[in-house]
Amino acid sequence: MNALTVEALGAAADAVERHLAGLVEHRFASRLFAQDATLWGEDAESEASVRLSWVGLPRSSRPLVGEVEALREQLRDRGVSRIVLCGMGGSSLAPEVICATAGVPLVVLDSSDPDMVRAAVEEDLAATGVVVSSKSGTTLETDSQRRAFVQAFTEAGIDPTERMVFVTDPGSAMDEQARAGGYRVVNADPGVGGRYSALTAFGLVPSGLAGVDVGALLDEAEEVADLLADDDLGNPGLRLGAALGGTEPLRDKLLFTDLGSGIDGLADWAEQLIAESTGKQGTGVLPVVTPAGTGPADGITEPGDCTVVALTADPDDEDTEPADGDGKARTATGSRVNVSGPLGAQLLLWEVATSVAGQLLGINPFDQPDVESAKEAAREIMSSGGGSGQEPRAVDGAVELRAGDWLPAGTDTVEAAVGALVDQLDPARGYLAVMVYLDRVEHADLAEVQADLVRRTGRPVTFGWGPRFLHSTGQYHKGGPAQGVYLQVTGAPSKDLPVPGQDFTFGQVIAAQAAGDAGVLADHGRPVLRLHLTDQVRGLAQLRDVLSR
Repeated sequence: MNALTVEALGAAADAVERHLAGLVEHRFASRLFAQDATLWGEDAESEASVRLSWVGLPRSSRPLVGEVEALREQLRDRGVSRIVLCGMGGSSLAPEVICATAGVPLVVLDSSDPDMVRAAVEEDLAATGVVVSSKSGTTLETDSQRRAFVQAFTEAGIDPTERMVFVTDPGSAMDEQARAGGYRVVNADPGVGGRYSALTAFGLVPSGLAGVDVGALLDEAEEVADLLADDDLGNPGLRLGAALGGTEPLRDKLLFTDLGSGIDGLADWAEQLIAESTGKQGTGVLPVVTPAGTGPADGITEPGDCTVVALTADPDDEDTEPADGDGKARTATGSRVNVSGPLGAQLLLWEVATSVAGQLLGINPFDQPDVESAKEAAREIMSSGGGSGQEPRAVDGAVELRAGDWLPAGTDTVEAAVGALVDQLDPARGYLAVMVYLDRVEHADLAEVQADLVRRTGRPVTFGWGPRFLHSTGQYHKGGPAQGVYLQVTGAPSKDLPVPGQDFTFGQVIAAQAAGDAGVLADHGRPVLRLHLTDQVRGLAQLRDVLSR
């Protein structure tokens, strides 16, 4: 599969027709690849001026290929056959899709859940190498995970400097600390924001150490770089960007579905890129990863605010059947985009398209103002001694109910509380966000309730694992349009885990993150229902029963 194609239909095609000529006339593509920071207006110019190096990464990242190969051989010589990545947001989502698509195992630790951290640290430590990734070098979750692995290696008689590699911006706190401690550090390009960093060291180092041919990935991106930089009506980046951000009225829900693309997890990576880049100033585009085994619009009764994004195989591949029988993209939403191409090409394509959508929406696609608000709220909770936020409004079995004044007085069961939250939904434009602060590996099957909730609400439903989604859709939840209602699930860990060298535990960290996020959402006037499982086994059984009805 070599071709990069974008086919828009219905309202998406109308948007392309409406905006494409203007984008070409104003030389958006060539100016973008020339790193013109004025493309998004005066307010965005300062941020954009230090965030556009990603356009040249297919070429500028080439020196990393040999460096990563040499480092991989060093680790193999030390008996390393298992790579764990400690990172959040853009530092983890790109390596996850790169490795999954290549069929290469990578353990992604992007959580502060104590059960998940403990499992990652304790499994086959003798054969484990660790990549610690943080652009700022101050990410709380990543620093806590780093401490846990340093302690575990040391207690096992393994020199952590021989097993741990750090990826961070030059001059960051982590850069200085790791070098002083004798660790191997690979610096990333500081002129690239986290969610645009797939082809920097953040994406390539963990993927390459795990066994991916990252040189081939760069080849795929480089093959389409000139095409995406061309001021031409056929530019797929301009066409996709216009389809995402240029519909009128704005279709602000993107229903992602995979129809044999051969890329494993692209929608999860694109979710962060698009939601965090566009969800601000009361506007934005919300990616919705379609539940497995369902059609993209199944159960949505009023799909007029939705566009289906179908990730397809190369239409020129003779061995591939057309996705819709006759090769046309039929959809009940009346708006659809078919996208195909190899992974490296699509990473660059979606970054270009998101920057185009940002200009059409009139926002800065490179900042994330509301992500920091949730982090600050969590830090305040931690500094005040922890805590779980609001007191329970009621207790139903193994589940505590927490909510604001929007929840009717006397609501005392999980079923009634969920029903009250669903009643808050706008039937034409609303969405439900399910946010689960539990071990996403151990409880992965909980995501199956997403399809049931779509049928129950008749609206798009997102499903995110916390704190992972805080670096993704968390920005959209607070900065995007006030259309969402929020179901937060937290739980008492089966056994807490201290953070080495700190006076708090992983359990306290994740509890503060959940409480901080809920508090900021409530401050923005968003209805949040928090269901806290006092016993995870009993509480999850109770929760599944209610949510799957």
